[in-house]
Amino acid sequence: MAVLINGRDLTVEEVIRVCRGNEKVEIAPQAKEAVNKARAYIERKLDEGAVIYGLTTGFGKFSNVLISKEETTDLQRNLIISHTCTFGEPYPREYVRAAMLLRCNALSRGNSGIRLSTIQTMLDMLNAGIHPVIPRKGSLGASGDLAPLSHIALGLIGLGKVEYKGEIVDAKDAMVAEGITPVELAAKEGLALNNGTQMMTAVGVNVLWDAMNLLKVADLATAMTAEALHGITKAYDHKVQDVRGHQGQKITAENLLTLLDGSKNAMEVQPTKVQDPYSLRCIPQIHGASRDALQYVYDAVSREINAVTDNPIVFPDEDEVISGGNFHGQPMALAFDFMKMAISELADVSERRAERLINPALSEGLPGFLTKHGGVCSGFMIAQYAAASMVSENKVYDHPACVDSIPSSGNQEDHVSMGTTSARTAAMVLDNAQKVLSIEIAAAAQGIWLRQEIGESSIDNLAPATRAAYDYIRSISEPIEEDVIMHDELAKFERMVKDNSLLEAVEKVVTLK
Repeated sequence: MAVLINGRDLTVEEVIRVCRGNEKVEIAPQAKEAVNKARAYIERKLDEGAVIYGLTTGFGKFSNVLISKEETTDLQRNLIISHTCTFGEPYPREYVRAAMLLRCNALSRGNSGIRLSTIQTMLDMLNAGIHPVIPRKGSLGASGDLAPLSHIALGLIGLGKVEYKGEIVDAKDAMVAEGITPVELAAKEGLALNNGTQMMTAVGVNVLWDAMNLLKVADLATAMTAEALHGITKAYDHKVQDVRGHQGQKITAENLLTLLDGSKNAMEVQPTKVQDPYSLRCIPQIHGASRDALQYVYDAVSREINAVTDNPIVFPDEDEVISGGNFHGQPMALAFDFMKMAISELADVSERRAERLINPALSEGLPGFLTKHGGVCSGFMIAQYAAASMVSENKVYDHPACVDSIPSSGNQEDHVSMGTTSARTAAMVLDNAQKVLSIEIAAAAQGIWLRQEIGESSIDNLAPATRAAYDYIRSISEPIEEDVIMHDELAKFERMVKDNSLLEAVEKVVTLK
């Protein structure tokens, strides 16, 4: 069943289904009416000779230059080809698909004045798997994502390169192969296509989706470490969380108790200690704060994926075309900077838990560096180095991009959001965080195995949820008896975190929030 768009009620989950699951997309009937109505209004204004920014004027600093009706087609085409000032590696296809979907959804609201046939052509490209190549660097996040969105429009008019069936080919060739006719842009259409926040939002929604799953993985990693280090579960009691009142904290504590329910290793009371270190005891507070932050981002993104963000905005019923600032990416820039800090904290505390597993002074009697042959073998010693390296690198990426602004367009656009940089660096933070949590999970599994090897515990003492995780891990990675090429082993853990297979194995046994 196709996802219907109307510019009003697209969900984050639907975006993911389209950009990763390749679901088809259609324009809702009521949206078609709204688009046609707005276009008819634009045509009337053109006939009347009205002075409208981007329609009968130039752009940015050239907004005071009047454009004749005969020049409007050239104006729109030149806008696209001149604005493709991008550099770097291309975005992954799921980011491009999300941007195409979000742009079509915004245009379907009926406030942009674009032709229905132009939107439909972009949807035809999306549904056929024709994805414009969009280099990652070059957007200020106001006036929206001009440079990257221009690459989408470039493909739409049959120019530039696209990814099609796994190959990079000329856009026109891919369109011919699918029987799609390139668009000849009409008045207002170039500006409607490249003026908006859809690229930063496309990146951000993908990072957000993975980060929400990573929250559960982080709770699972904590539970596995608690199994290996004989954690105290009383700190997760609901009464502790209730008297503070933060929702994320409550959910995290519930997840931890669910994951550890039935464990004979992690229990309410431990005879050898009164309380755990912060990296175990305070996880409801730490992960919970990140969970609340991501909920804020989810709410902001849910609004933005249904937002009209081009300029000017057309209001046919009110007989108005208003030049405003909805293209400004500040709402997303702040949200994505917040998001990357929330993700970073999952990695920060994970590295500390990994250190406790590996360090013989902190590991509750586990063999030093998680090897039975310390000295001749280094075990997990350098795995902690790698985790520390990526945690430190994230601190560089966590610098808030939204506080930087360099004026553009002859100082007409004198404050910009840098929101696309916020989204791109959030993606880099996410990648590092996934790797760091992979290291902790690998170390925790090794610690659980070693408890049995030294006769202190048994695999049968694990909770059902952590046992499911451990069994899945052992179906892919054996315990490490002697030193191995650690890169190869840790790569297995990274894959099971990133493809959610480890989480899926656990959620066959319990339900996590």
